Amino acid sequence: MDESTGTPTPDAPGTGPGGPSPHAGEPGGAPDPTAPGGLTENQAGALAYLFGIITGVIMLIIDRRPYVRFHAFQCVALTVVGIALSVVLSILSAALSVVPLLGVLVGALASIVLGILGLILWILLMVKAYQGQRWELPWVGPWARKNAGTHA
Repeated sequence: MDESTGTPTPDAPGTGPGGPSPHAGEPGGAPDPTAPGGLTENQAGALAYLFGIITGVIMLIIDRRPYVRFHAFQCVALTVVGIALSVVLSILSAALSVVPLLGVLVGALASIVLGILGLILWILLMVKAYQGQRWELPWVGPWARKNAGTHA
């Protein structure tokens, strides 16, 4: 506010009443007008993980921002790895089923552990994406970064 006239003055670019504000398009920033549905990058990045490969592919199709594409690619790759691990686990369980009870116990225990770890990882990835962090997983993270067109 201009104290001499009492009229409001516009804030300097990039500042608001509470001080500097994030720029549009940055993770956690103001909604980007070109973003689908007006989502910020961090919201769209977290949303990419919500329903696994389904939302990952949808976000790859509708959102071109590198941050969102990184999380969408990482989600798709992680889902494919999870499916592959489930198939390997099923084959291992079937192979061990020749020993009474061993195949069932190993398969059930491994499925429970893998399911709990997968749930924890899923929640962690959504939280990190919502916080605006590019949290790269081993193996799939560098692949996602390369395909999203982002740099470290």
